[in-house]
Amino acid sequence: MNEELDKKQKKEEESYEKTIRPLTLDEYVGQSEVKENLAIFIKAAIMRDEPLDHTLLYGPPGLGKTTLANIIANELGSNIKTSSGPAIEKAGDLAALLSSLEPGDVLFIDEIHRIPRFIEEILYSAMEDFTLDIIIGTDATSHSVKIDLPPFTLIGATTRAGDLTSPLRDRFGIINKLNYYTEEELRDIAKRTGRVLGVSITEDAALELARRSRGTPRIVNRLFRRVRDFALVSGKSEIDEEITKYALDKLKVDSLGLDQTDYNLLKSIIEKFNGGPVGIEAIASSIGEEQTTIEDVYEPYLLQTGLLKRTARGRMVTKKAYDHLGIPYNDKMQ
Repeated sequence: MNEELDKKQKKEEESYEKTIRPLTLDEYVGQSEVKENLAIFIKAAIMRDEPLDHTLLYGPPGLGKTTLANIIANELGSNIKTSSGPAIEKAGDLAALLSSLEPGDVLFIDEIHRIPRFIEEILYSAMEDFTLDIIIGTDATSHSVKIDLPPFTLIGATTRAGDLTSPLRDRFGIINKLNYYTEEELRDIAKRTGRVLGVSITEDAALELARRSRGTPRIVNRLFRRVRDFALVSGKSEIDEEITKYALDKLKVDSLGLDQTDYNLLKSIIEKFNGGPVGIEAIASSIGEEQTTIEDVYEPYLLQTGLLKRTARGRMVTKKAYDHLGIPYNDKMQ
């Protein structure tokens, strides 16, 4: 039952994101340098009548990698086919994807770092020479088959660029890192979301949402939905600062955008490990979260905001975190 609810909720989230997703680089808020460079590369590819070089987008979750992939395809006037690393388990899965492409199409692979190594090696010739070399059959009956592919653009997205092998990373002609967004950029995203959905939001309310969204567009849009619910039930005709603060407090999202898991993580290091240093495995066990979830979702923002730091011996909570949590800090403890 819970699995069915999760699937339904995920479909609703995907439908919501598609509704508010920008379609062009001009509509896309933030990542100015990335946008400017991509606009030049896309224009040059169109002028040469060639596919855009294979493109790698990397950075923490929720910063707009999937959105950018769709925008690139749209700006190129191309179709986009989408898959993910975990979904490509066999050579046949990759062959089916690649053989379905038309000239100039975009193939978007999310979580590309999770592609199995033997699949990755098949991908090399597809990216370099637009050919697919696969072995059909087993043992004595096996033989190699070479399939010519139409020129296409592979867009890979990953939250863990360090997990990509050098041979795969080197085959991307365009590599872009997406950074956390400023409060002003997130404010503009919240206001744009309001316009798209036909929901009025004040400047102060949009800025309050931005402050608590961890520098992440996906989070500002998710919180927008929840605040909209509070405003609707409260009988407000627009989302104002008062209802925004009330809703976010009820959702236990604090002034820095920290939620209950962030608090559990920081307090666990302080209370169980004397503030650190402590290994990521011990932290994951102490709060009951997956190590990869901590590393991909929670830790990057805590490091960015200076609440957590990495050392050769492990993770340590900073004085800023003690102050934010209202816990007395004793520098002799560390």
